[in-house]
Amino acid sequence: MTWGEPAPGQVLIRVRTAGAGFPDVLMTAGHFPLLGAPPFGLGEEAAGEVVAVPAGSRFAVGDQVTGITEFLEGWGGYADYAYLREGSTIRVPAGMTDDQAGGFPIGFRTAYAGLVERAPVAAGQTLLVLGAAGSSGATALQLGKALGATVIAVAGSQDKLELCTRYGADHVVNYRTDDLTARIAEITDGRGVDLIYDPVGGDTAATALKSLARGGCIAMIGVASGGPVPLDSMDMLLRNYTAVGVLATPNDDPATEAAVWDRLTNLAEQGAITTPVGTVYGFEEVPRMIAELTAPSAGKSVVRVAA
Repeated sequence: MTWGEPAPGQVLIRVRTAGAGFPDVLMTAGHFPLLGAPPFGLGEEAAGEVVAVPAGSRFAVGDQVTGITEFLEGWGGYADYAYLREGSTIRVPAGMTDDQAGGFPIGFRTAYAGLVERAPVAAGQTLLVLGAAGSSGATALQLGKALGATVIAVAGSQDKLELCTRYGADHVVNYRTDDLTARIAEITDGRGVDLIYDPVGGDTAATALKSLARGGCIAMIGVASGGPVPLDSMDMLLRNYTAVGVLATPNDDPATEAAVWDRLTNLAEQGAITTPVGTVYGFEEVPRMIAELTAPSAGKSVVRVAA
C-alpha cells in the first residue's frame, strides 16, 4: 500500500498512538463481520499529527487529533501513517495524553451509541455494565455516570473491580465469586436494573438478564465471551423488556454527528470521561498484544507507534 493525498472526508496523520480492542482479535482470525478477505490494516482508532488534508477540510496540517481510522478500507492505525474519517475525528481534548487520545474514539463513541442513541439511559435510572473494566465497559461506566445514572459495574477480579471504583462505579460485583442475581437484588432493593450494557454476551449476560426490571432494556454491544446473549422471546414478552443491537455507525447528518463528538470532547475536557489506559505496548509488540487481547486485562490497551 502506498500513501497518497487524503480523499474528501479523510485526514492523513502521522500516528503516535493507536487504541487496541477485541475487534483486532476478530480481524486477525478472519471473523470480523464488516471486513472481507485480507489484506487489511488492524487498528480502528489512532491519534497523532495531521500531515495532509483535502481542500475544504476543517482540520489543518499540524493539528493534534484523534479519530476512527479507515480500517474498513484497509488503512488501520498500527502504521506510521493512517487515514482518519474526518467526521469521526476531533482535536485532542485539553489535558489528554497521547496514550489516552489513542484509545478514546471507539469506546466512547460506542458508549454514546448505546446509552444515548439506541437505549437512552436517564438520570436516576440504574445501569448495569458487564465487562465494566474492559475497553468498552469502562467507557460506558463513565458516560453513564456523566448522564446521571447509578452504575453497577460487573467484572471478574479484584484489580478490575478497583479500576471500576476508580472510574466512578457506585457498586461493584465480582461475577466469579458473587451471586450476581442476589447482589443486584440487594443493591436495587429487589427492583432490578433499568438497562444492561452488554459487551460480553454468553452466560454472564444471560444471568444478568434475570435482574432486568420490567420495562427494562439490554443493549447488546459485543460478544467478548464468544457468543451473543441467548434471548427468550417469551420471557421478553412476559417481563415486557426489550433488546437492542448497538453498532456505532456515524449519523447520516454530518451536523448531528459533529454534535456527538463535540459533546464527548466537552465531557473529556471537563474531566467527566477519560480513556482508562491499561497496558501500553510498543509497535513491535503488536503480535503479542493481539494474543493477549484474547484474555482481556483491566483498562484499554494502547500501541505506541512513535514517541
